[in-house]
Amino acid sequence: MGEQPVSCGTNVDRSPRVRLPIAFRGAEYPFDACVYRCKASGYEAIALINEDKSEPGDDLLTARIHSGCLTGDVFHSLRCDCHAQLQAALACIAAAPASALIYLPHHEGRGIGLFDKIRAYAMQDLGLDTVDANLRIGAPIDAREYDLAAHVILDLGLSKVRLLTNKPRKVDALAEEGIEVVEQVPLIVSASCHNARYLNTKRNRLRHRL
Repeated sequence: MGEQPVSCGTNVDRSPRVRLPIAFRGAEYPFDACVYRCKASGYEAIALINEDKSEPGDDLLTARIHSGCLTGDVFHSLRCDCHAQLQAALACIAAAPASALIYLPHHEGRGIGLFDKIRAYAMQDLGLDTVDANLRIGAPIDAREYDLAAHVILDLGLSKVRLLTNKPRKVDALAEEGIEVVEQVPLIVSASCHNARYLNTKRNRLRHRL
């Protein structure tokens, strides 16, 4: 019947940990992967884990919590910086001897889902920024929560991390779950004519470190 999910908390199941080699920038990386599923909501998170025991380094986990973005991560949309941030995060994860990328598919569109994300895009095409576009369609500015990501970090046996993020709210959310962000490392990517306004809104209205 195969290996069964393991309960790693009152509300979360954990899959078996498996080897998941990936190709990245012309090289192969032998990462491990593990999936976590919230029993109540059905939300899932996949952790891509790099534990290279042969390389010297500190024991502090370098972590990236990445919100799923189908248009950016898969189709490389230029309207956002999600693909560029994911690539930059993977480069850091591959280089650090103790690191993990936690990917949250249900965070699509800052947590409002793909359908409403595209509705908000239509409002942006009429001149609204990302904040006002969400409000215009009756959606929250940002509906994402990070309790499942925090659970993943704690399940890895850690309560302190070096976090790859531009977003202060993510640091605060982890602190609320008992995780100390010892260092916040921004992922700075170049703006283009397609996403300059998007990045300015992040900087000026959402306090992102860009």
